[in-house]
Amino acid sequence: MNLADVVADAWFLAPVAALWFGVLALAPLGAQVLARGVVFIDLAVAQAAAAAALWVGTVVDHPDWLTTQALAVTGALVCAGVVALLSRRWPAQREALIGLLYVLGASVALLGARQDPHGRERLSELLAADLLWAQWPQVAVLAICAAAVLLLGARLARDAVFFPVFAVVASLAVPVLGLFLVFAMLIAPALWQRAGASRALAWAAAVAACGLGLAASWAFDAPSGACVALALSTCGALSALRGGSPTPLVPSMHGAQQDRTP
Repeated sequence: MNLADVVADAWFLAPVAALWFGVLALAPLGAQVLARGVVFIDLAVAQAAAAAALWVGTVVDHPDWLTTQALAVTGALVCAGVVALLSRRWPAQREALIGLLYVLGASVALLGARQDPHGRERLSELLAADLLWAQWPQVAVLAICAAAVLLLGARLARDAVFFPVFAVVASLAVPVLGLFLVFAMLIAPALWQRAGASRALAWAAAVAACGLGLAASWAFDAPSGACVALALSTCGALSALRGGSPTPLVPSMHGAQQDRTP
C-alpha cells in the first residue's frame, strides 16, 4: 500500500487538519477582535459572505466554486469596509451598529436562500458545516490563510491590514467550518489569552476542544460542526473561571490608532 492509499483510507485526517489550520488562522484575528471591541464583526462579515454566495446562484447558472468564492470574498470585503467606517465615525455605538449589520446580512441571506431549491440546505451548511466532508483542497486554503495571518503578525494591529485580511480569511473559512465554528475559533482562544493564559496554551486548549467535539460527533453520530462548536464554546466559557486580572491581548495598538487619526 502506497502513501496515497494510506492518506485516502485515513479520511479523518482532512477534518483534523481543517480544524488545526482553522485555529491557527483565526485565533490571532480573534485577539485583534477583542482588543478592538468589535466582537460582532465575525457574524456580520460571515453573513455578508454567505448572502453573496447564496445570491450568486440567481445571477449565474450553476456557478463554479471560484465564482461563488469570489462573490463571497467581495461581499465580506464590502462589509468589513462598512465595519471599519462605523468603528471610526461612531465608536460608542459600533457594536450596536455592527449587530444591525449582521441582521441585515442574515435577512439578505434568507431571501437569497428562497431563490434556490436547495437554498435552505446551503444556508444550514454555512451556519454549521459538516466537517467530516472536508476535502484536502479546502484544507490547503485554510493552511494558506494560517500562513498569511502568522506572517503578518503585529501588522494586524493596523486597521488597513486587519479589516481586509479578516474579511478574506473569514469568507474562506466559513464554507469549510461554518459560521458558528469560525466565531468560536476566534473568541475562545482570545478569551483564554485575556484571562492570562499564554498564546500557546490558549491555542492548544482550542485544538484539544476541537478534537473532543469531533470525537463526540463520531461517537454519538451527531452533526460534526455543531459538536465542535459546542465543545469550543464551552472551552472559551471556562476561561471565566480562571482567576487574575485580564491580560491585554495586543501589546500595542499604536498602528490602529494611527490609522484612525484624521
